[in-house]
Amino acid sequence: MKKNKDITTRSSVYKRSASSKIEGKAIKWILLACALLSVATTVGIVVSLVVQGWNFFMEVSLWEFLTGTRWSPILKPRAHGVLPLVGGTMLVSIIAILFAAPVGLGAAIYLSEYAADRVRRIVKPVLEILAGVPTIVYGYFALSFVTPSLQKVIPNMIVFNALSAGLVMGIMIMPMISTLSEDAMMSVPRSLRNGAYALGATRLEVASRVVVPAALSGIISSFILAVSRAIGETMLVTIAAGATPRLTANPLESIQTMTAYIVQLSLGEAAFGSLEYNTIFAVGLLLFFITLIMNLIGSLVVNKWRQKYE
Repeated sequence: MKKNKDITTRSSVYKRSASSKIEGKAIKWILLACALLSVATTVGIVVSLVVQGWNFFMEVSLWEFLTGTRWSPILKPRAHGVLPLVGGTMLVSIIAILFAAPVGLGAAIYLSEYAADRVRRIVKPVLEILAGVPTIVYGYFALSFVTPSLQKVIPNMIVFNALSAGLVMGIMIMPMISTLSEDAMMSVPRSLRNGAYALGATRLEVASRVVVPAALSGIISSFILAVSRAIGETMLVTIAAGATPRLTANPLESIQTMTAYIVQLSLGEAAFGSLEYNTIFAVGLLLFFITLIMNLIGSLVVNKWRQKYE
């Protein structure tokens, strides 16, 4: 009787082991398929941009595209210098990061070093709610509230301008900076803080001279990711910044970003396969390379200044 039970037990263990191996292999292949799907999607996007962009560069030189200071691919006299679009994109992004970086970093320092656990559990989700607000809502918020408020201080400000779009974009990307920076600060070992307190440092000195330098790679990475998010933003700048491709550093003027131009021309005004239509892919290809460079810089920063704690 005992021998039969041992045989039954070994048989059930063998079946479970075989079943576990089959499940493990199935999960492995499913995860591999998901990874390959992501790679294939990325390759497909790049190929479509390169093919359509190549048709554009067969008629317009790359030098003219990258160095020209006038962008008018539809109205005559036509010009295909992308610098006004790049300048508008960078202007709005710089305004956004100048606002979001100190506010987001300050919020992260408060949450990691000053806030009680109860306060942190309330404040952090509230901040992250901002990241879930649709960008078109931010656009109308900038157009209907921020711009009229700024016009009371700056009377000559026009309705569509880079300043209000950049400020509201800063509000939009601020939760990304605060969340990622706070996570980086929370990963700093408590022993470093206790050592600083034992030497007589104040809470502010511990936060600014110990925690922030120790979490610097994560903080800088959050800044770079936020800038990449700002560069790729579409609906907010389409609504609030205007549609005037102008190479200017004046934030009170109307500008046009690369994404806003893509939206404008994607409304069906250009014939399929025409030079005007292919400008969408040329601008999109440039935008892809800019965001790719930003992500590569972020990876280099993390690898260079990463600090591992045990």
